[in-house]
Amino acid sequence: MNLANITFQSIRFLLLPFALLYALIIWVRNRLYDKKLLESVSFNLPIICVGNLSVGGTGKSPMIEYLIRLLKEEYQLAVLSRGYKRKTSGYVLANENTGALEIGDEPMQFYSKFPEVAVAVGEKRVEAVPQLLQDRPKTEVILLDDAFQHRSILPGFSILLTDVNNLYTKDFYLPTGDLRDEVRSSRRADIIVATKCKPTFNEEHRAKVTKDLSPLPHQQLFFSTIEYGVPHHILNNSQTYHLHKNLEVLLVTGIANIEPLKRYILDSTYTYERMSFSDHHIFTIDDLNEIKNRFAGINSEQKIIITTEKDAVRLMKFQTELQDLPLFVLPIQHKILFDEEEKFRSAVVSFIRNFHQPKQTPVENIMQP
Repeated sequence: MNLANITFQSIRFLLLPFALLYALIIWVRNRLYDKKLLESVSFNLPIICVGNLSVGGTGKSPMIEYLIRLLKEEYQLAVLSRGYKRKTSGYVLANENTGALEIGDEPMQFYSKFPEVAVAVGEKRVEAVPQLLQDRPKTEVILLDDAFQHRSILPGFSILLTDVNNLYTKDFYLPTGDLRDEVRSSRRADIIVATKCKPTFNEEHRAKVTKDLSPLPHQQLFFSTIEYGVPHHILNNSQTYHLHKNLEVLLVTGIANIEPLKRYILDSTYTYERMSFSDHHIFTIDDLNEIKNRFAGINSEQKIIITTEKDAVRLMKFQTELQDLPLFVLPIQHKILFDEEEKFRSAVVSFIRNFHQPKQTPVENIMQP
């Protein structure tokens, strides 16, 4: 651990009183929902919630995409997100004229990759669901993105993600730790997925994590690793580039957890330089010029720029400036380990096929002032 990390951890420890206050607030809020003093609304169609208990990257967006690929041939899907860091407010349904500034980078990524799927955003999801169903009345399944802690909607099925390197059972509340919800909330999950396992993750590791998480009898625990695809040019998916050991890379990122990506780039190329921006950073033309200058300073004939899919949707607005720039996007997706892909699929599909509406507050009451 370097000096910067030690200093950062020391500062977080000093914020312990604020973490305890935050924990109290979360505890009270959850008990109000548990006692039904705050209402959770359900809807008469299958709703699958994907989320986590912590801030930072646990792989929620790739899991939404995993579910889309799993279900889109059989069901009419819709994805509902908050639309973090967008410049609009209220309910917005994505269309061919929508950009990341209107709906946020992750929903824009979903719509760009799966235009046949309805993608909408709304801060008040309990109000956004009826609007979405009005716009897309043939919707059969809704995927709620990053909504595990938003208890105003009672989903029929919940998938809880946790980074295997930072399990929620070993974490603490913000701002001392990364928890934004209490650990006991994990009991609401139907599936728990320990994400970002290394390719060498084995049965011994599996047993240890299973013991740490101690899933309840009704919960299924899965393990996933990140699979990286072949990079494609940001403006042309058919223009690909295979990484190799003589390549120098300028890695441009504005995401929460960069560690798995750094390991992959180190293993796949000769060396890399990194330009880091804050999570969900909105790129400016000055940022792009800085990227170009940094890239020009790399003294190699075999060099490219690599960015993530989430960052790419925020860079796409610079269409003209990107034409001649070797800026490539590195796709990622989840891979369920231990040959349990079919078991995972069966759990999700069984919920949809055997769906029964949870106990609910009538939908007609939720839109009234």
